[in-house]
Amino acid sequence: FWNEFGKSIKLGIIEDATNRNRLAKLLRFESTKSDGKLTSLDQYISRMKSGQKDIFYITGTSKEQLEKSPFLERLKKKNYEVIFFTDPVDEYLMQYLMDYEGKQFQNVSKEGLKIGKEKNKELKESFKELTKWWKNALAGDNVDEVKVSNRLDNTPCVVVTSKYGWSANMERIMQSQTLSDSSKQAYMRGKRILEINPRHPIIKDLRERVAKDSEDEGVKQTAQLIYQTALMESGFNLPDP
Repeated sequence: FWNEFGKSIKLGIIEDATNRNRLAKLLRFESTKSDGKLTSLDQYISRMKSGQKDIFYITGTSKEQLEKSPFLERLKKKNYEVIFFTDPVDEYLMQYLMDYEGKQFQNVSKEGLKIGKEKNKELKESFKELTKWWKNALAGDNVDEVKVSNRLDNTPCVVVTSKYGWSANMERIMQSQTLSDSSKQAYMRGKRILEINPRHPIIKDLRERVAKDSEDEGVKQTAQLIYQTALMESGFNLPDP
């Protein structure tokens, strides 16, 4: 049934505001805890951790690609369930489905992700000099902010987008459309935020090198390379591959 009518149900959620909640009950998807089977939002909510306020999801081209995503590292480690949305229509769907049964949806590749209680004030303070320097070093790359991340475990950094801009996946979908308008794309493209992992040796090393000599060309090139690698890992296309 879902294979035949799933897309129609999703389009119904987008177009039929009065029945949105009733149709959302029929949504089926795979998640980090569904063991390859389809699951529903009600089942997801029944498995939510105590104190969890949001329904976490991620969008991309395939489940296999999403399972390796650096955005899931900390969530998996803390045993949170994340929904995989791999159909291009899901990007549009999630612009209309803001909440379900009083729970908000949170795209884990966008800013504003809260995982439990965060205690990293001192960490942020100790990386203040590096984040400020790095933002200046990426001045020409449309990077809005560089900050300490709460979603990473063993990846040095990721690029997240602003809450209301396009995700990397949506950007790719829009670029592949025949009649796409590049001026509109520039307007809708989310502000990019580089989130760094303060526990990673590469980031610690970069902080020391910046403190030693912030004008060193080699350090600037390293910062650029790390950013471009993070862009690719986060699902974006490089402007100059």
